[in-house]
Amino acid sequence: MKLQCDVEVVNRMLPTFGMKSRGKGTRAMVSIGKHLDKTSQRSNVYMMICTSKDRAGSKYKLKDNIEKFFTWFVEEGKATVRLKEPAVDICLSKADANSLKNFLSAARLADRGSDTSSLPLSTLTPVRARDVEQPKKKLTIVSKKDYPLTSSFPYSLEQLQVSYCKLSRVDMRMLSLKALRKLDLSNNHIKKLPATIGDLSCLSELVLHNNHLEAFSVALCLSTLQRTLQVLDLSQNRLQSLPAQFCQLRELVNLKLDDNELVCLPFHIGRLSKLRFLSAAHNQLAALPSDFRKLSLENLDLFGNPFVQPNSLDHTMKLTFPLPLQELASRAVANLRIPYGPHLIPAHLCRDLEVAKTCDCGRVCINFYIKTAVSMNLHQVSHTVVLVDDMGGTDAPVQRHFCSLSCYSEFLDNSLQRGIR
Repeated sequence: MKLQCDVEVVNRMLPTFGMKSRGKGTRAMVSIGKHLDKTSQRSNVYMMICTSKDRAGSKYKLKDNIEKFFTWFVEEGKATVRLKEPAVDICLSKADANSLKNFLSAARLADRGSDTSSLPLSTLTPVRARDVEQPKKKLTIVSKKDYPLTSSFPYSLEQLQVSYCKLSRVDMRMLSLKALRKLDLSNNHIKKLPATIGDLSCLSELVLHNNHLEAFSVALCLSTLQRTLQVLDLSQNRLQSLPAQFCQLRELVNLKLDDNELVCLPFHIGRLSKLRFLSAAHNQLAALPSDFRKLSLENLDLFGNPFVQPNSLDHTMKLTFPLPLQELASRAVANLRIPYGPHLIPAHLCRDLEVAKTCDCGRVCINFYIKTAVSMNLHQVSHTVVLVDDMGGTDAPVQRHFCSLSCYSEFLDNSLQRGIR
């Protein structure tokens, strides 16, 4: 049984001589295995610590020789084994938490002299140089033959790229890499993302270019990715829409949605206040959401979408008179900013409120409104704009919603006056 981690062996007698330990671990391979005791000529179970400077390793007998285990921080990959003879503390850190737990369980069995036949114990031998090298931070795999089937990914990885491996799903072993900051799974065959990707609490860049994704789940939008994710590449997939909760990913700086089948962008995309780079070229966008006007971008690419030439007189009427009580109540909750949640009102009403539309007058409408579209020059929201069409245009239709006939009439009057001028 082997464990890769940082190790510091602290002699408990040092303070007696007025000395201190270094307080810093060394990369090592720690093994529990069998070793022939030259004195008794019997095979006993030992712990062996091998480092790059001592690949032959230092051995410590385990049976009836462990005074105490310190495991308060085992979930962080840290533990200490206190030996009776010699009087040392073996401090383990930067280990995979699950592997560390298994290792400590084996050490306990060996200390008690229990039957260790069920444990995968082999004869202790010197390690290879690569087994004690510094933790790997970056790993790139771009061929299926290089993909690890029997070994695990290095726990210390901060950047992992696995491309051109024909993966149909995300390998769950990747989701235990707690230090991961960048995950690139581009050019595979992934159809669905597990919600547990949201448990990667350091993930700031997620690249899923050229896969078979058909959805981006609400669970991911509501995960810890809200606080960490800055770059998201979903280009060249099969997405037709994104959930309303997508705009909870408020740390996003760079968003790539090119070459999908999107018929609309997230309704509250304007809430992505940190977004600076947006590309959604070659989709099926007929118009942009009204919230699009709130963006402040550096670069915008919407080329190749079938935008419809807007006419403010063309409109969709979704008003009834009088307004239903549910609509009036929902508007009141939104306009008065009354707190709500599924513990107070039905979940479907919460979903309605999450996609509330804002009228030009500043008031909110939910399911009853008048909708039209107006042309907007995209330079109003972005410093650099890739041309929208082959004609060199940079205008695109943006939806507008009106809570009443009077608001829509006022809008038409203002549009007419601007046209006369």
